[in-house]
Amino acid sequence: MQKMDLKMPGMNGVESTRRICTEYPGVKVLVLTTFDDDEWVFDAIRAGASGYLLKDTPREKLVEAVRGTLAGKSFIDPVVAGKILSQVATKQEKPQTLITDKLTEREVDVLRLIGRGFSNSDIAVTLHLSEGTVRNHVSSIFSKLDIPDRTQAAIIAIRYGLDR
Repeated sequence: MQKMDLKMPGMNGVESTRRICTEYPGVKVLVLTTFDDDEWVFDAIRAGASGYLLKDTPREKLVEAVRGTLAGKSFIDPVVAGKILSQVATKQEKPQTLITDKLTEREVDVLRLIGRGFSNSDIAVTLHLSEGTVRNHVSSIFSKLDIPDRTQAAIIAIRYGLDR
């Protein structure tokens, strides 16, 4: 595990995250910072961060987030989640525009559950599918929506009201 700051000379943490996620798609970046400014939050998530926590996160939650991130889950600090939800609520679009044009009905079902924070195994149980099939649907969603990870998928699900 490596540590970097969001505010670094030369290349900041957001750009570093973007490069890491582009060059090493299997690597997960969990942001742990004191910065909860909208600009840093949204830029880091757009860059591919799998989660965003503030440094006052309790130790046990931080350990859970690191382990969960490695397992493919996303962790967002409640303060940050409020900012994301507020931003998404002001820009909500109808699901039909992007979702039904690009995704199959089953992929929409999977995306809906990603938006609710379900893991691949939870999705498999809920939809009565194998985990391999769920992984294939998740990969297809990422490809069709041109997104790098589950965090971005969850944001899209929330933006389009699929997490309800």
